Amino acid sequence: MPKIDLATVPGRKGSGYPAPLDAPCAERIRQRLGNAGKLKDFGVNLMRLPPGSWSSQRHWHSHEDEFVYVLEGELTLVEDEGETVLSAGDCAAFPKGSGNGHHMINRSDATAVYLEVGSRSPDDLITCSDVDMMSPASSGRFLHKDGTPYPHE
Repeated sequence: MPKIDLATVPGRKGSGYPAPLDAPCAERIRQRLGNAGKLKDFGVNLMRLPPGSWSSQRHWHSHEDEFVYVLEGELTLVEDEGETVLSAGDCAAFPKGSGNGHHMINRSDATAVYLEVGSRSPDDLITCSDVDMMSPASSGRFLHKDGTPYPHE
């Protein structure tokens, strides 16, 4: 049956980033709805971002378009051009290869809920704008920008 029972989709708290880069995202919760529905060409995540939390390190994708749609609450989108407040019903799109790093911060006093959608290109390279980190989709490993792995890997 195509209906996905959200109660059965595990939520993952935090991120896979190496310490201390993981700290701002430690409280986020991601449910991988695309995986639960056995989707292959694109991913869909239901994200819950408590007050004070970041969605990710500020980043951009080389080969993956990304889209977010805010369902509940308020988020501050941070990108190269500055900051934009996104509220329930707002959406944002991030074309692949733009070089414009983005992330969202919950600066409100309530948990924000949003959908995150992206293609699943095996050629994608995620590059972080503000910290020395990148991650090739082919391995999912976190590397310094010179290609050396972080120590815990």
